[in-house]
Amino acid sequence: MSDRTIVHHISELVDEEQRLRAHTEQPEQHVARLRAIETELDQCWDLLRQRRAKREFGDDPNTAVVRDAGTVERYLN
Repeated sequence: MSDRTIVHHISELVDEEQRLRAHTEQPEQHVARLRAIETELDQCWDLLRQRRAKREFGDDPNTAVVRDAGTVERYLN
């Protein structure tokens, strides 16, 4: 998976998130999907950061792996 592919997927997730949040008449129907999108976005951003760091330090960015949701959700801003 390339950085470009990851960024494209992030863009798609953000678009979906915005569409779901725009449906304010029944937001409770979208709560579970919105949570899933938020988690997947965190995982994508983490993967992208890993790839960039590996590249910066001369490692192969293709060795970066998607970390589990529990790990990326515990990160502090």
